[in-house]
Amino acid sequence: MSLSKNKLKYIRSLKEKKYRTEFGTFVAEGHKMVSDLLPFIKCQLLVATSEFLRSTDVANAEEVIEVNDSELAQASFLQNPQQVLAVFYQSENVADIKIDDELVLALDGIQDPGNMGTIIRLADWYGIHHIFCSQDTVDVYNPKVVQATMGALARVNIHYTDLSDFLTRNKHLPVYGTFLDGENMYEKKITSDGIIVMGNEGNGIRSEIEKLITEKLYIPNYPVGNPTSESLNVAIATAIICAEFRRRNL
Repeated sequence: MSLSKNKLKYIRSLKEKKYRTEFGTFVAEGHKMVSDLLPFIKCQLLVATSEFLRSTDVANAEEVIEVNDSELAQASFLQNPQQVLAVFYQSENVADIKIDDELVLALDGIQDPGNMGTIIRLADWYGIHHIFCSQDTVDVYNPKVVQATMGALARVNIHYTDLSDFLTRNKHLPVYGTFLDGENMYEKKITSDGIIVMGNEGNGIRSEIEKLITEKLYIPNYPVGNPTSESLNVAIATAIICAEFRRRNL
């Protein structure tokens, strides 16, 4: 079976959020990415070269179309297509989860797809299973976000919700956030469970969310007091904080 014009049009439409929302699907590309997602997320359509199909179990895909490199390039969102493109079904958004005895992330208006994807990948690395996002956070199914996760979407649950309501519902847990006037995170007592809030790239954590944060942290520069950049990239800051939380609670 060849890749029809209608199928090609459908795949290309998923570059836009309105069509991803309408169809409830998203695109992932590349051997490792698709192989990681296939066992965990239902696949609607898999478009791949013979090389990929010979080496990978694709039984979970509802429809499989074998293509050559030229046909794959027509469908791909990548500059250099990598053997396979798959259309997966989006997971149901469950927003009203109550958190108990675990560490989770909350993202307040993250906009950059690369940052979002990297944070999901970091969560996977540090064993964080849930990320709660404000409604204005970049779409997790944006192709650039998906590619940046490197397959971590298979193991990390992303929820879009009203962050104020979420934090209020879970006020039995400590809520951490990073601020320039916070306490040195290396000297402050931190817990093994709780909610770590990370703010927007340009504006940080918005004021209504800041009011709900119970523990303000500061990531010190080195040496302390030395003139330096105004702030860290949000994904880098997330990595530093998650590493410290896990190090303290090994």
